Amino acid sequence: MKASKRNVQIKLITEIFQKGNKEVTKVEESGTLFQREDSSILTFTERYEDQEDDVQALITISPERVSVKRTGAVDMHQIFKKKQTTENVYRHAYGTIHMETFTDQITFRDLSQSKTGQLFISYLTKLNGEESRRHRLTLSFKEEKE
Repeated sequence: MKASKRNVQIKLITEIFQKGNKEVTKVEESGTLFQREDSSILTFTERYEDQEDDVQALITISPERVSVKRTGAVDMHQIFKKKQTTENVYRHAYGTIHMETFTDQITFRDLSQSKTGQLFISYLTKLNGEESRRHRLTLSFKEEKE
């Protein structure tokens, strides 16, 4: 497969479970999908009503890992590797948070397999060494109609 570039509609749902509570964040934006033989790269801008600055997101999906890089109102580079713990620093207007991430599951379906691509990641995070929280990230994307 040669490299390709497509405009896509993105829907990102993040669920956080802690002490019987569930927090859900949804983002729906237009973005760009770059596909190469061994990886897929999604770029989009997250816009939030309660934030002055936008967040630029760059998600790189390869067979061995997923990289999520966010810059702007927040700054982070989170790596997901199946059945491994990774660390990163999350910076935002209110300070810096050290994150440990243990990834349980990563599944990915690209647009060559169906009309809607999907990335699913199930993981645990520890923020500044506190109690772990369960996260589920579901990112769906489909080609925008001309």
